[in-house]
Amino acid sequence: MLFDRISRSASSGNRPVVSSSWISRSARRSGRTMLVACLSLLAGLAQAEDIQSPNKQFTLSVNVQEGGVPTYSLTYKGRPVLKTSRLGLDLKNTTSLTSGFTQTSAQRRSFDETWQPVWGEVKNIRNHYNELAVTLTQAQTNRVMRVRFRVFDDGLGFRYEFPQQKGLDYFTIKEERTQFALAGDHKAFWLPGDYDTQEYSTVTSNLSEIRGKMKAATTPNASQTPFSATGVQTPLMLKSKDGLYINIHEAALIDYSAMHLELDDKNFVLESHLTPDAVGDKGLLQTPANSPWRTVIVSDRAGDILESKLVLNLNEPTKFKDVSWIKPVKYVGVWWEMITGKSTWSYTNQENIKLDSIDYSKVKPNGTHGANTAHVKEYIDFASKHGFDAVLVEGWNTGWEDWFGKHKDYVFDFVTPYPDFDVQELQRYAASKNVRMIMHHETSGSIRNYERHLDTAFQFMNKYGYNAVKTGYVGDIVPLGHHHYDQWMVDHYNYVLTKAAEHKIMVNGHEAVRPTGLARTYPNLIGNEAARGTEYESFGGNNADHTTILPFTRLIGGPMDYTPGIFQTKISAYNPSNTSFVHSTLARQLALYVTMYSPLQMAADLPETYNKHLEAFQFIKDVAVDWDDTKVLEAEPGDYITYARKAKGKNNWFVGSTCDENGRTSKINLSFLDPSKKYVATIYADKKDAHYEKNPQAYEIRKVNVTNKTKLTQYCAPGGGYAISLMEAGR
Repeated sequence: MLFDRISRSASSGNRPVVSSSWISRSARRSGRTMLVACLSLLAGLAQAEDIQSPNKQFTLSVNVQEGGVPTYSLTYKGRPVLKTSRLGLDLKNTTSLTSGFTQTSAQRRSFDETWQPVWGEVKNIRNHYNELAVTLTQAQTNRVMRVRFRVFDDGLGFRYEFPQQKGLDYFTIKEERTQFALAGDHKAFWLPGDYDTQEYSTVTSNLSEIRGKMKAATTPNASQTPFSATGVQTPLMLKSKDGLYINIHEAALIDYSAMHLELDDKNFVLESHLTPDAVGDKGLLQTPANSPWRTVIVSDRAGDILESKLVLNLNEPTKFKDVSWIKPVKYVGVWWEMITGKSTWSYTNQENIKLDSIDYSKVKPNGTHGANTAHVKEYIDFASKHGFDAVLVEGWNTGWEDWFGKHKDYVFDFVTPYPDFDVQELQRYAASKNVRMIMHHETSGSIRNYERHLDTAFQFMNKYGYNAVKTGYVGDIVPLGHHHYDQWMVDHYNYVLTKAAEHKIMVNGHEAVRPTGLARTYPNLIGNEAARGTEYESFGGNNADHTTILPFTRLIGGPMDYTPGIFQTKISAYNPSNTSFVHSTLARQLALYVTMYSPLQMAADLPETYNKHLEAFQFIKDVAVDWDDTKVLEAEPGDYITYARKAKGKNNWFVGSTCDENGRTSKINLSFLDPSKKYVATIYADKKDAHYEKNPQAYEIRKVNVTNKTKLTQYCAPGGGYAISLMEAGR
């Protein structure tokens, strides 16, 4: 009976308490032996450790339950966010770190700093938390595991720490068993769990509906490995029935496998599920070692989720002493024309070839190769004329004829151009126009090949003036058996970042693991894809609500190279055989430069199309790519988002709003403007008859004088939105 009372008390998140009168009665009934046994049992149960956020709105409770099982729970403003949830890891071929623990110490501290990112959504970031580090000792093995919790004003981060010790030196993770026990059947914005791709459409449903919707949600991809009927990816966005917004993700993913979440759809408990390597192991660690941080961001206001910097704050400060070479970039490129099928990456139409056996000088070109010197010069001219920083060129190097899906170890050497691409001349021409070139490295998933060429490839970039690279990992990973998100590949992506930094090169990773805030530590990571980007508009289209969800999911970990700015929404205008269309109005394409944050922003459409809409194109020219301040004016995941951002070092603001297929009327207050200034607002908006399917290019532009007291009401068409530039009057 005593044990039952203690267990119930511990599971409720309170300190185990037994009344002295009850113990006395028990002792009188059973004698001194019973009393000693009871007290011994009581001492074996660790006391609950409670800690609050600095603003007192979050309360975290950590406990060791029956059997020595470590647990935690979390409340927000007295409302349950996570019920009692287990902690620990299953290990391979040895005793697991899931039970048999006693708490041997608990250390607390508070921390408060303000730091400035190299680039970002705001100039200053406050890193303020209360910390609880609980040291657990496993009696059977004498192993020590520490769980470090940090409670912020916007949520929780925690990680496992494994100190160096005799009983735990090298070990293999069979599975991490971290639970997130939710308080109900929440509304979820989810992607199918997959070891190799995040390029799925987000599904909105209750948690209880995931199993029934999983098959339809798992659409084909160049490389994919779904693992469960209820497995989902992070960042996972949730909304409870009583209006709590909850986001679950991870931070500082280093030397560890990426985490997915396995759902128990009867009890609404999510449990971590790590990506396995080629032999099925989930992680190989040597002490001292840490796991990534597990993150839980919570608010009763949706905009707070978007404004949270919790994930960034859980990453280490930058590793670089000199960051002067890292600059935000606005660029154009030879890319969308290939995506639509207007031109090709390959120089010839030959197949079944080996890179070292073809003499390109003797091969007839196909006549559709986009990356030729004369054509690239046209893009350079356009970039120079309109003040863009750089030009990306894909398909410049040999090997594109025969690589996709072939699992070849050696396809690209990353330094040999096609005969019609003059590297030296383009370097000279771009420099004369004050435009930089962005290199493209498609690895075809062949990791050993890329790493064997990496130094030479980066030296080649340095020689010819390229200071940024777009990497690609299309297809299955070679060596076969590895996955895009396993520990081995995570280490590879981070190796590329550090190697690039040695050459002062910025990296934009495509098909790589989704970001976890590492751009704070490695700020040369200026872009990632890791989701369905604009390219899918040419492959059948993204859902109209797509861009109202991504900021709540994919962008929680870092910026996305979404490649917006498509003005010609009918793909058939470029390729008559492609009947796809862009699921967006033209006005919303402008809004995405504000709502889809990135220090790397592409004007993705073709120059000839922009020349037909120069008045609307002006917004893309004006909008900043680096910011001093950001405010979410209104937001609801899956429905709408409106951001306002202040340009770095200037007093100009830009507003962007995107909505779903239903359309809406947006009402915003410009109180964020400087009260001592007057502004000219240029509003790029949907016309009343605009519609993302029926009339996407119907837009209007108007100018009004505004101040910080102005309130605006603006119509957003179905699949539409609006963009506003707010410039100081008289400038």
